[in-house]
Amino acid sequence: MDAGLKTNSKEVETLDPHNVIEATEVVQALLQQMQDKFQAMSDQIISRIDDMGGRIDELEKNIADLMTQAGVEEVDK
Repeated sequence: MDAGLKTNSKEVETLDPHNVIEATEVVQALLQQMQDKFQAMSDQIISRIDDMGGRIDELEKNIADLMTQAGVEEVDK
């Protein structure tokens, strides 16, 4: 552990409560920003996956139509 980060119990007891509250609020705000960004990224990824699924479905339908037009029977796996 970094020596600059070590505190003893006497130092903690003498901390200004206002500074502790400020630090807590800053950390909470940063965590909320991170959560919001991750949620936005997650929503964007899910949207792209849904779009890709729709494109794949459309591609499969087009291939099946082309196979039907060409007289090729569909082979199920």
